[in-house]
Amino acid sequence: MPDQHNGPPTAPNPASPTDKTTADGPSASRPRVLILGGTSEARELAGSLPAFAVITSLAGRTSSPLLPAGEVRIGGFGGADGLAAYLRTQHIDVLVDATHPFAATISGNAAEAAGSAGVPLIVLRRPGWTEQAGDVWHRVRDLREAASLLPQLGHRVFLTTGRQGIAAFAEVDAWFLARSVEPPEPPMPGRLEVLLDRGPFTLAGERRLLAGHRIDVLVSKDSGGPGAKLVAARESGLPVVMVDRPPTPATAHTVVCVAEAVERLTTLRDAR
Repeated sequence: MPDQHNGPPTAPNPASPTDKTTADGPSASRPRVLILGGTSEARELAGSLPAFAVITSLAGRTSSPLLPAGEVRIGGFGGADGLAAYLRTQHIDVLVDATHPFAATISGNAAEAAGSAGVPLIVLRRPGWTEQAGDVWHRVRDLREAASLLPQLGHRVFLTTGRQGIAAFAEVDAWFLARSVEPPEPPMPGRLEVLLDRGPFTLAGERRLLAGHRIDVLVSKDSGGPGAKLVAARESGLPVVMVDRPPTPATAHTVVCVAEAVERLTTLRDAR
């Protein structure tokens, strides 16, 4: 799942970001919404707004991204100033940050750009996970703290922090199973098996994975959503190192589901 909108385009662009028409015809009469996407919620939202002209922006860090409905823009903006300029030139009426909960850089850029361009900002963030009876969680502030804690907890680690987080564990003396959509790049742990896969994952599959690889500790970011791996870890009594998510920009209107985002967009549209 893309974490930042800073890289160059790496996949074909289904529609030019400067094209103000969609398959339904000219969009001038409809409010223009820019969704910073890359999550399942962003894709669902893009398909739930027939009364809006929607552009979804993807970072371009995944070679074969799951594309949402409507117009798609792939690649970076050039920081907060570049995003603000895009909001102005494309006459965007509302900006929706529906990126991964750990995409701190783009979320900060979105808040700054929306304020600069005078565009309302909605942050769509799924709720984080809550510890339940039977869980053995160790909450940490960041990946570096997670890496420092591992030697106390286990030596066969299931790492589910995404490929960009693997480097933080390069110096840890343990065996790692890392699951990601794209192959990771160095630096990496010396003993590492990479499982390329894309969720959602089933509870039965997670049980088999933990048992088959003799996992004794799980590392995860508190990204929320389906948590079959956490249930499987709870059933097995495995410790979980849970990395806390960064805070949401204070200037944003935050919603926790697509239905709330649609409701907020409709309110803004009706107030125009």
